[in-house]
Amino acid sequence: MAVYEVWAPNAGSGVSVEVDGAPHELARCADRDGWWSGEAPAGDYAFRLDGGPPLPDPRSARQPFGPDGPSRPVDHAAFHWSQPVRRGRPLPGAVLYELHVGTFTTRGTFDAAAERLDHLVGLGVDFVELMPVCPFPGRHGWGYDGVSLWAVHEPYGGPDGLKRFVDAAHRKGLGVVLDVVHNHLGPSGNYLPAYGPYFTDRHHTPWGAAVNLDAPGSDEVRAYLIGSALAWLRDYRIDGLRLDAVHALADDRAIHFLEELSGEVQKLAVTTNRPLFLVAESDLNTPRTTAPREAGGQGLTAQWSDDFHHALHCALTGESQGYYRDFAREPLTAVARTLTRGFFHDGTWSSFRGRTHGRPFPTGEGHRLLGYLQTHDQIGNRALGDRLSTTLPTGRLACGAALVLTSPFTPMLFMGEEWGAATPWQYFTDHTDPHLADAVRQGRRREFAAHGWAAEAVPDPQEPATLLRSVLDWTEPRRTPHAELLDWYRTLIRLRRERPELADPDLGAVRTVTDEAAGWLVVHRGPYRIAVNLGPEEAALPLGAAGREVVAAFGPAVLDGAVVRVAPDAVAVVAVAV
Repeated sequence: MAVYEVWAPNAGSGVSVEVDGAPHELARCADRDGWWSGEAPAGDYAFRLDGGPPLPDPRSARQPFGPDGPSRPVDHAAFHWSQPVRRGRPLPGAVLYELHVGTFTTRGTFDAAAERLDHLVGLGVDFVELMPVCPFPGRHGWGYDGVSLWAVHEPYGGPDGLKRFVDAAHRKGLGVVLDVVHNHLGPSGNYLPAYGPYFTDRHHTPWGAAVNLDAPGSDEVRAYLIGSALAWLRDYRIDGLRLDAVHALADDRAIHFLEELSGEVQKLAVTTNRPLFLVAESDLNTPRTTAPREAGGQGLTAQWSDDFHHALHCALTGESQGYYRDFAREPLTAVARTLTRGFFHDGTWSSFRGRTHGRPFPTGEGHRLLGYLQTHDQIGNRALGDRLSTTLPTGRLACGAALVLTSPFTPMLFMGEEWGAATPWQYFTDHTDPHLADAVRQGRRREFAAHGWAAEAVPDPQEPATLLRSVLDWTEPRRTPHAELLDWYRTLIRLRRERPELADPDLGAVRTVTDEAAGWLVVHRGPYRIAVNLGPEEAALPLGAAGREVVAAFGPAVLDGAVVRVAPDAVAVVAVAV
């Protein structure tokens, strides 16, 4: 016999569990408000509330028939791990690699992704960051429409597939970070409202009613989300979590949800003797996200830095639309500002928002910001899902890579970036509801029509070819110019590890010299200079001291005393006499 329990305060007359088609009544728990519990045979199961239709378990660890089908118990202790729990490494000093399971390989599974881990070991990264893996309707999608927050998408390989991937990564010395979504659930397959007040109209988000973090019933909702987070870290041995769009977590309680979550993760870290961590995606530009809880902060380990990305993107591409506008006025100066201050908007006017935005970031904590050249958002949310490699020469990509991988931030790469993948990464879906599928298709076309795109030019998210175009081509890394760029990424990551000054997180120790008109930037990192020429002509870039050697370069670069002569779209890492 197995014990079944569920929080269902909306149920009036009763709750039953249906196991392999046979109903079994549950009893109301006297000491747990809104909870129902009872024993029944083990098997595939679903709950019925007040005699209604069968519903999947909100805490289901497995949905073998998709999010609309019955749940299946998972005995996590039955999985055979090839080694003891790996203590792992902390986030500071690491390099991350963002990966989408469904498009990393043609098979699109955890097992297929695990077969490519040697590539990541050779690249030199420390953590693989998996995009969301919770179940969603259909086979293919980005994962941000997940609806079963304790389960694993079956087409990827289900719970055991994820464990096999983590086990394989740990054997090779790689940590695993998982992207989780707490700010909303997908529009199809979400049965939580039938059970209880998981959502509230007190706040509204881009997805509608907010997840209930502060209204009546929110204690249980918070416990549901925190329990899910801890399960990933405990049962799947995940090393850290990336929290999607935390600015959309509406919470007016005295102890914010993120503060409570980080406290519980810290307890688990102490219990298991593992350096577990949380990374937030946030557009608030506030150091409170990563400030210690004891100092009134939320206690997360790090947060994404879109400001650095936007400045770097403008410097490389010349784009100036939308939120790029403020960064595009003097893009190299904007890059320099983020490298030395963390946030570009740290209390400054944001024309995109129509108000001042942000506050200063602590100068000694650059590692608490993730720096990146490309991410799933910054590629896939473009009309054509075009990577920088679509329009930029390889030398310019190398310049961007150098600024990321010698920055005071925690660097993160997006899969395929390291060889300048020619494949796009587009917005693809596989909604089983035809009305929802059409709404998504038309909504995306309307969105980009406002920016001058013809409807027929915007890829149809439901079209299988949209997915197929987005799958990495693993023959590219062996071909020119991809192989040369890949070697450059490997070199930069090796230098970052071997020469600690290139990874120093002290923003206050970074010095920069820029010439917007000529198009060059020099970044001072202790006894090293990162000399980047984005201008149309060869330039003599000042080093501030006599140059000793060109440690590494992509493109022509020649030392000449206290300057280095760098060709257009080229970059050099130079050691100077100090």
